[in-house]
Amino acid sequence: MYNENEQDPVHELVHLYVDGAFDRRELLSRVTKLFGSGAAATAALGGYSELMAQTPNACPANVKVPIDAPDIVASDIEYSANGVKMQAHFAYPKGVDGKIPGVIVIHENRGLLDHHKDVARRAARAGFAAIAPDLLSRQGGVGQFTEPQLQTAAYGRTNQVDRRIDLISALDYLKFTPFVQHDRIGAVGFCAGGGNVWDLAANLPELAAAVPFYGPLAVPITQLVDIQTPLLMIYGERDRNLTSSMGPVMVELLARQKAFAFRVYEGAAHAFHNDTGAAYNADAACAAWAETITFFNKWLRAPRP
Repeated sequence: MYNENEQDPVHELVHLYVDGAFDRRELLSRVTKLFGSGAAATAALGGYSELMAQTPNACPANVKVPIDAPDIVASDIEYSANGVKMQAHFAYPKGVDGKIPGVIVIHENRGLLDHHKDVARRAARAGFAAIAPDLLSRQGGVGQFTEPQLQTAAYGRTNQVDRRIDLISALDYLKFTPFVQHDRIGAVGFCAGGGNVWDLAANLPELAAAVPFYGPLAVPITQLVDIQTPLLMIYGERDRNLTSSMGPVMVELLARQKAFAFRVYEGAAHAFHNDTGAAYNADAACAAWAETITFFNKWLRAPRP
């Protein structure tokens, strides 16, 4: 389970391994340094379900979208907002005719890495203008932190208010892009980014659709009454603590008659969508992404009543 305030160094290293920061050998090496012996390290890692072998499935060959793909336009960008030089990745379909919806892609707790740039390009291939902001921009961007633990430490120095401000600036960037339909912008986020999606949905009524992937609830449960944004909540069956914590959330959303769907993918652990990490579950990732695009098509494209 992701916990933004988690202090256990073994938990942190396992989380970095699952997110693809380093391989299993490097994980064992780092935990051995903490405990002084390989046996103690192996014992310490034994309780983590995230380390169970993953089924070697495969997404379609074109699931990744290279930056030079012929059907999209994509690049790293910078823009100024609220006195901050924001860094981001921006992608959209080539040959846009008319206005298209927009999507904000929100990274995990290590800053804007290549995987989430790729996710933005996947959204572009699906017909959306997608922006993936780097929430480490206030510290010079993720490029300033080359070691995974330094990246997570940098993210730990951010705060919810500043992250919200920076994500709203990304929404504004889309709103003022001439070919983007300003009132049809959604957000998708992963892990810590999923928590930031929850925060946006609770604080930004104009957000037109929201998809938190295994994100912790980042607002008090009483604030769910303020949500006007349709939600698609995506979680993993093996991410048991975090997934089960959504029970009271669903009860509250139902009581408040909010528009939402809740999906739990069998056999999937935390970070199952990240194809650079050890928890990657291709079948679940592909199914969840397809459902995400269907959800965005419903709420960002369909005529409103």
